[in-house]
Amino acid sequence: MNNSTIDNNLLKQIFFIALILFLGIVLARELWFFFSAFLGAVTFYVLFRRRMFYLVEVRKWRPELAAVVLMLLSFFVILVPLGLLGNILYSKISYVVEHSNELINSLKIAITQVESKIGYKILDPNTINRLGNYITDLLPKILGVTFNSITLVAAMYFLLYFLLVNGRKMEIALYEYIPIKDSNVDLLGREMRVIISSSAIGIPLIALVQGIVGLIGYLVIGINEPWLWFVATTIAAMLPIVGAAVIYGPLTIMLFVQGHTGKGIAMAIWGFGVIGLVDNVFRLLVNKQLGDIHPLITIFGVVIGIQLFGFIGLVFGPV
Repeated sequence: MNNSTIDNNLLKQIFFIALILFLGIVLARELWFFFSAFLGAVTFYVLFRRRMFYLVEVRKWRPELAAVVLMLLSFFVILVPLGLLGNILYSKISYVVEHSNELINSLKIAITQVESKIGYKILDPNTINRLGNYITDLLPKILGVTFNSITLVAAMYFLLYFLLVNGRKMEIALYEYIPIKDSNVDLLGREMRVIISSSAIGIPLIALVQGIVGLIGYLVIGINEPWLWFVATTIAAMLPIVGAAVIYGPLTIMLFVQGHTGKGIAMAIWGFGVIGLVDNVFRLLVNKQLGDIHPLITIFGVVIGIQLFGFIGLVFGPV
């Protein structure tokens, strides 16, 4: 009789656990789109945590007011400049898409001229045509990304508000429910704060410095639309492994193809010499100030993080 009771209880427990796992998988699958928004909210919470506690516990602000002030600060200081940079790049990409046929024809003429000079075939015409089709299909994707970004930002701030308002209660609950020692919870929290702060502040800061150094070079060398190249360089500098070279490398080749040999040489020296040097030196300084993270952890973490979480993987990949 007891064995039957035990078996029934065990079956009920197994069924209950299986039901929880099933519901968890369904919810995770349906809400995966908003997971990046959750990670973004956690990132801002880590960055504003100490300021939030200072305003509420020392200055005696209402939690709701302190949360709104910090959210507005993050919006105008961080997201608005990023939005302006993205808008500049978006307008140029839209122009490229709308005039893709003219640009493809110009590319064919330029490649033909280069091939006649070097006596070697660089690209097959079918490859160039496929490139044109790809560019034509690009605009709807860009519009989709823009809409998705707005949705994710709204969801991120919605979650961030509750994280900030209930931050202290949430952290106490973590101590209670995480099945490890409190000292290990402290250690885990400190390490996560260091890595998140290092990634969230360090990566954009390094990218901005590279973009500014690149802008100086573009202005001095006389590159057309230097501010566009500045935006592209800043964004590309946040990418792992290739970084800003994915911008100034093709730009250098384009200058040589157009017959601007002097500008091409200057761009090659400035890009691969100065911008690359600034990247290495400034990255070491920032890592020492914000958190001594091994470069391999950052590189592989960012590569995997971007594949899993998208842009926010730049921050949470190393974690």
